[in-house]
Amino acid sequence: MAAAAARAVISPAARPPLWRFARRFLVGGAAGRPSLLGGNRPRSTRAAAQVVLNVPETRVTRLENGLRVASEDSGLSTCTVGLWIDAGSRYENEKNNGTAHFLEHMAFKGTKKRSQLDLELEIENMGAHLNAYTSREQTVYYAKAFSKDLPRAVEILADIIQNSTLGEAEIERERGVILREMQEVETNLQEVVFDYLHATAYQNTALGRTILGPTENIKSINRKDLVDYITTHYKGPRIVLAAAGGQSEDR
Repeated sequence: MAAAAARAVISPAARPPLWRFARRFLVGGAAGRPSLLGGNRPRSTRAAAQVVLNVPETRVTRLENGLRVASEDSGLSTCTVGLWIDAGSRYENEKNNGTAHFLEHMAFKGTKKRSQLDLELEIENMGAHLNAYTSREQTVYYAKAFSKDLPRAVEILADIIQNSTLGEAEIERERGVILREMQEVETNLQEVVFDYLHATAYQNTALGRTILGPTENIKSINRKDLVDYITTHYKGPRIVLAAAGGQSEDR
């Protein structure tokens, strides 16, 4: 029975397309319809596509909640899948500057169905890698896994961004971690130079602020600030689920 179950998981015919997994875990409801890049391309774009050889086509689907799913199948045994969210530090104000980066630190501290230990063991047993980063433009959560585990990786990412517990104890612990990170960044001349460059080029705008935020903000950010940021910015039209590697259309 276990062998039959394993075959059912691995069998390509049993796997719905990536966008169906995205719709199941990130939307719910009726299935979205794939809209492939190609049919309505400008003539110059079609010509360029013919020149580029050995590059898999990018398939794009827009789900009913506005979330886009982009995939490229290169036939490999591994894949990378992630959520790119337009929720970087440029969407913050002076009061909550640093919240996006703080949220990134809280992503892997446990959800309503997985404790931090459960999450770490699940990823380790999959032989996968889970990570996140914050830029001025985006917050990104991604996983590298075997192709057969793509649906599971998508479910884990969806659980992380929708059901993180954001526990008070974990918030206080990460507050200290971020403050130490800020001290390390201040000794990195490359980081400091680019922060000064942004502060000069984008004066009096959100792009001129640092990604980590000022010390006083890090010391005062609380659970409500984190929840408010998720509620405001983690919206379907601002999210792209992108996957590349061994994840054919029937997955």
